[in-house]
Amino acid sequence: MKGLILQRLFKFVIPFLLCAGASAQTAWEMAESGTDGDLVTAYFTSSEKGWIAGDNGFLASTRDEGRTWTRHRLSTTENINEIYFRNEKNGYLVAGRKMFVTSDGGDTWGETVIVRAGDIREGTPEFLSIRFANRKRGIIVGSVLNSNEDVVDSLVLKTEDEGQTWQRIKVSSRTELFHLNFVGDSRVWVVGDRGVILASEDGGTTWRLQSSGTERALYNVHFRDRKAGYAVGGRGTILRTENGGLTWQQVPTSFPTTFMRVDFADDKNGWIVGHGGTILRSGDRGKTWLLQESGTKESLFGLYMAKRYGWALGANGTLLRLNK
Repeated sequence: MKGLILQRLFKFVIPFLLCAGASAQTAWEMAESGTDGDLVTAYFTSSEKGWIAGDNGFLASTRDEGRTWTRHRLSTTENINEIYFRNEKNGYLVAGRKMFVTSDGGDTWGETVIVRAGDIREGTPEFLSIRFANRKRGIIVGSVLNSNEDVVDSLVLKTEDEGQTWQRIKVSSRTELFHLNFVGDSRVWVVGDRGVILASEDGGTTWRLQSSGTERALYNVHFRDRKAGYAVGGRGTILRTENGGLTWQQVPTSFPTTFMRVDFADDKNGWIVGHGGTILRSGDRGKTWLLQESGTKESLFGLYMAKRYGWALGANGTLLRLNK
């Protein structure tokens, strides 16, 4: 009888202690964002200096580790889908069919023309994600919308001259493309609707489909190096690869919510955010995930993780700071 009682204790107590231990190492706390609109994207160039952005052209920066935020007015009311800095000075953000660029660390932002009226005959472009591999080479992904705002084609644009000119690259998918990630100058992955994963080994000139094993929308992709990568999406979808996407494995979880973002602070420690205030954490290279207490039920759309700090953001101006 005593042995049976101990077995039951271990069965229920040990998982609890593991979860408690994971949560004790990190704690999320609410921060003031200065907006009640949805926040979608964040990027930090240091622990002190960072950016948050979202609906209706909202853009704000901090220089004191997020204690205070300063609003930056842009000439757009389009929703900002992503902000990205290539280094401390050079940054980019995409909002609807517009892109804004800074070369002074975000003190000033200027709109730059990506496509002109009539360049894309099928409809109107919508830019959802941007990344640069180096000073000259960059890629934008998104979709082409018709007059009813239905997606009619995928969109991949590439520059080799610092964004002065952009060339449309046709890919073997007509679905909406949500996010991209570079590793080095030549390896790049893109994820999209209906489980689409596209990969390129030549900097985005040619693309091939990878088998994701799912029809769920994939909203975010993150690679640590040329082999270790992760993608997240609808209804609890978490994918990981150890061979650059030649094969993707679905990670089983008991969380059916939609995941919007995945980011790793180092090779072992990663986080996922999603609907309903969900935050997951992994300490074993994404093989298993534990639920963390976020303190909110608002959906979380954006995530930025570093070794010593992290930020999550989402609906109705929700902004969370991670204390490590």
